[in-house]
Amino acid sequence: MHNDDGSRTLPGTSYLSGTADYGRLLLAGISSLLDRRLVEADRKRRCLLTQSKSPTDIRNAVIERRQKLARCIGVVDTRLPIEQLEVTAQIGESPIIAETAHYNVMMVRWPVLPGVDGEGLLIEPRQPPVANVIALPDADWSPEVIAGIMPDLPTPKQYARRLADSGCRVVVPTLINRDCRWSGNPAIRMTNQPHREYIYRMAYQMGRHIIGYETQKVLAVAELFKKQSPSLPLILFGYGEGGLLVLSAAALDERIDAAGVSGYFADQTEIWQEPIYRNVWQLLQGCSDAELAACVAPRPILIENAPGPVVLGPPPETADRKGAAPGVLRPISEKDARTEFELARLTYSHLGVSDNIHFVQPQPDEGPGCERALVWLLQACSVKPTTDGSPDIQVLSYRQAWVEERQRRQFQQLVHYTQELAQNAAVKRIEFWQQTDDTSPEAWIRSTRHYRRYFHAEVIGVAPPLPPLREARSRLIETTIQYRLYEVVLDLWDEVPAFAYLLTPVTASAGNPAPVVVCQHGLAGDPAALLQAGAYRRMAEVLATRGYIALVPQNPVVGPAGDFFRVLQRKANPLGMSIFSFVIAVHQRWLTWLGTQTYADKNRIALYGLSYGGKTALRVPAVLPEYALAICSGDFMEWIVKTVSTDFSTSYMFTGEYEIPEFNLGHTFNHAEMAYLIAPRPFMVERGHADPCGEDAWVEHEYVKVKRLYDKLGIPQNTHMEYFAGGHRINLQGTMEFIEKHLGPTVRPVVDHDA
Repeated sequence: MHNDDGSRTLPGTSYLSGTADYGRLLLAGISSLLDRRLVEADRKRRCLLTQSKSPTDIRNAVIERRQKLARCIGVVDTRLPIEQLEVTAQIGESPIIAETAHYNVMMVRWPVLPGVDGEGLLIEPRQPPVANVIALPDADWSPEVIAGIMPDLPTPKQYARRLADSGCRVVVPTLINRDCRWSGNPAIRMTNQPHREYIYRMAYQMGRHIIGYETQKVLAVAELFKKQSPSLPLILFGYGEGGLLVLSAAALDERIDAAGVSGYFADQTEIWQEPIYRNVWQLLQGCSDAELAACVAPRPILIENAPGPVVLGPPPETADRKGAAPGVLRPISEKDARTEFELARLTYSHLGVSDNIHFVQPQPDEGPGCERALVWLLQACSVKPTTDGSPDIQVLSYRQAWVEERQRRQFQQLVHYTQELAQNAAVKRIEFWQQTDDTSPEAWIRSTRHYRRYFHAEVIGVAPPLPPLREARSRLIETTIQYRLYEVVLDLWDEVPAFAYLLTPVTASAGNPAPVVVCQHGLAGDPAALLQAGAYRRMAEVLATRGYIALVPQNPVVGPAGDFFRVLQRKANPLGMSIFSFVIAVHQRWLTWLGTQTYADKNRIALYGLSYGGKTALRVPAVLPEYALAICSGDFMEWIVKTVSTDFSTSYMFTGEYEIPEFNLGHTFNHAEMAYLIAPRPFMVERGHADPCGEDAWVEHEYVKVKRLYDKLGIPQNTHMEYFAGGHRINLQGTMEFIEKHLGPTVRPVVDHDA
């Protein structure tokens, strides 16, 4: 079909006029789609919380939310038994570091997980306590700040001290702070990632979270208090990150009698703008602030909208410290906090206990822990508060160096614990995969259907359903004696286009449909790169000259500015989606369209990608069985080590790719297990010896598991790995042989060497 300007479109398509930056349009469209989905998630949860429910229905919803919260913040490990808080002291120093006429202050620690302790302060009253309290500071405040040992806060805001003044026994845990002093490996590279982010990155990949680790520390103390003095009220109060932990712990554990949340409580549809260590997988599918507060019901909960911590971003970059994710914390407005509070209050109303939820807006010079807030919280537990003021506190033995060393210990313990999880992950994956049957290819296909669904729904995330396929738009931009080159655009969702180059050999026709190779570019690339020399070695053109249709789609892993596409990961994760949710949708759309083209053999379609395209060539065919063959180039390796290790020089722990972690991938799907989902279809790995993305030994270590599976299935010919003397690039030697072997013969275009 010829157009007015002499160009030609594909049969069954309309004319694509001019050119556009389709990479930018694709990302902008996905971003807008995610914005709409965030609004829809907010509307849905409001609707669910607004509906009048019976106590039984509320209880069932709480159980479901509680299970999801525990899974998504990684409160899944069995805590160590706890019998007592251990008082610690420096040699030659008194165990009591401060005192008043009413209580003593001691440094304590307690067991939480293997190799992980909680540490902080114990404020022990001289008289029998009237309540047990766990008071949590913000991440950047040491326990000494809210206990009044350090003069950083005025006395009215030293809420741990003031709770002790009312006769409470108080434990103040240490939280991991937002400094970056220890974030990295001095032998490799240091980063400006906040300590919380550094732990978040490795923990998220292992199905754990900095939020979950610190919630475990709180729950360990709560367990001890209830064991030692079950008749005493157990109260939690926290500010900033401490408020977040109070909400999580109280939602999970019904032994907590009352909770006070300060400087943290709001609508979380814009949580993607906050520091990444607050990113929680599937957060907006039942674990928003109001929904967690509903899990506390009917127990008393206080929301104090003190100005939350202000964080303008990660620590500044320097020449030798980079890689932190963007993210800010701003004060929560009274309107936003009240709106979320009213949403939470509906559950209390449905249960007939509206008096058990309370909102306090402190004056500018009040809070956190203003008098009105603490009085309500104590009275809700039948504890009479003291309003006589705080007696003078005498510091006996305290050193700032002790605080810094405690922070280092707490940080290193969580790093080591998570590194050990990664080292033992292979055993957990074997346990996870025990329900498979490798006695035949057919048995394997049947027994892995569950794993494919799990991988798509729980690891990658399912994108919104695609609407029916509309007419494509195309434009012929080049004709050679061997192939025609088109630009093609399809609609994904409204205002979300999918762009690709299409090379069709002149021999392809309805009577002679040709096999298709979908060629996928990597990070910061675009489809045009696969038509050029360099890392991609003109692969699309090479394939077309050998009789294959080459489709080169735009991958949504680039952006108009900096890390724009990485922000999509932040928007998607709370919705239970990821960047690859949309990568899969893009490929699903192209596969559907190829199935309508009579010159293309829809039963012989391969996916071949380099780098981020290699990631695509693992994840997409693992979900979409329409791909008959997959080739991963420049990416296949021991992926969990690559993403979690603090000892490997090119680990993602030291780089700016903050979108890389996929929740709990380490215990479910390493690269070998992704290839398991491709089996028994042909699968190949292409590896350059000099490729810095991994090491030959790691690639071999992971690939041998794939080879073993194909051997067990009796189809050893369906997998292959080729090494070549080169770096991070396509080789097009063994891969071409593999394609020709498994996609079958083609009719190659006649080459006129004299032309």
